[in-house]
Amino acid sequence: MLNERIKDKLEILSDAAKYDVSCSSSGSKRKNTKDGLGNATGMGICHTYTQDGRCVSLLKILLTNYCIFDCAYCVSRKSNDIKRAAFTVKEVVDLTINFYQRNYIEGLFLSSGIFKNPDYTMERLVRIAKELRTIHKFNGYIHLKTIPGASDELMQEAGLYADRLSVNIEMPSELSLQKVAPEKDYKSVLEPMSYLKEKITENKEERRKSSKAPSFSPGGQSTQLVIGASPEKDLEILTLADDLYKGKSLKRVYYSGYIPISKDDRLPALVQPPLIRENRLYQADWLMRFYKFELDEIVNEEHPDLDLTLDPKAAFALRNPALFPVDVNTADYEMLLKIPGVGVKSVHKIISARRFGKLRETHLRKLGLVWKRAKYFIKCADNNFQFLGWNPDTIRTQITSTVLTKKVDATQLSLFSS
Repeated sequence: MLNERIKDKLEILSDAAKYDVSCSSSGSKRKNTKDGLGNATGMGICHTYTQDGRCVSLLKILLTNYCIFDCAYCVSRKSNDIKRAAFTVKEVVDLTINFYQRNYIEGLFLSSGIFKNPDYTMERLVRIAKELRTIHKFNGYIHLKTIPGASDELMQEAGLYADRLSVNIEMPSELSLQKVAPEKDYKSVLEPMSYLKEKITENKEERRKSSKAPSFSPGGQSTQLVIGASPEKDLEILTLADDLYKGKSLKRVYYSGYIPISKDDRLPALVQPPLIRENRLYQADWLMRFYKFELDEIVNEEHPDLDLTLDPKAAFALRNPALFPVDVNTADYEMLLKIPGVGVKSVHKIISARRFGKLRETHLRKLGLVWKRAKYFIKCADNNFQFLGWNPDTIRTQITSTVLTKKVDATQLSLFSS
């Protein structure tokens, strides 16, 4: 049983951690040992999802919500009048082990406010991960939030004990970051990302040469962007994400709809977080990473913001009537991926099935397509899928009629619609 002092700290520091959405559990294959505890192979408690859709429970807390910075968007900003608390290294280690042994969690997501200076804070985060790994032989998942400005030596050590590291950019542009967090700058965030990219690449090469080489952040690195707290268009946000994927080899960019936590003239007075916009950004991000979409196919100068009434793949299709409907019996892999309602698995099934004969409606309905959406954008051997004359306006009306006539709870929208 937790004593009252620890319970109070846990309540304060788990609540403060909920604003960080870059909480993930994927990409690591750390296995248990004979005398160890836990593993990270298949798999304060938050529920996060692996890349293949599995739900994983993590203890998600801050080491402390004391902070020397006064970032306008952050609940832990030094000028905010909130209850403050701080765990010791031992308290976090004990909590993690006790929760794991009770089967409450499968890993730890640990972040922190910055007290004293970045190195002082980062050193404690690293000590927690090190003690879990070396003293308690803990082989469960560990995700550490790195502190911008911390030394390379501490970053190096963090990578040896954590499965994933993340450095949050928060604002989608340097100008916006300077406005709401004048103590921060892009350099202090991008330099650690470059360092981690280099070390992760080096480690992969070492692991290829010797399986006994220690892993370094096997789950890669990620970051978070706050959406709606600054004036950037979706084009600017997704351009930054695209650059991070290609230039820094990030595993994930997370998008967090800005939640008003205190009144500040530097921030917009939102009634509620922009959840639908956040969802559309996740969908667009998914298309870039897994569906071979180029950035300018999703957003461009002519269309700098995502359509809130339509998912990005359907919006692309309706903006490009010359490409549709697509003949599923002849189209190549890349074009099949661009059909709304058709996912990666369905594309592979289509390509495999059409080797044995022409595909018809009855075949397609069995291959996992979202038929009520895909039917507007394909043609097949039945030759009856142009019943709307392929009119983009008519199809838009058909697709969005449910959205426009009913109240939509953004939390029910799929983050990864095909």
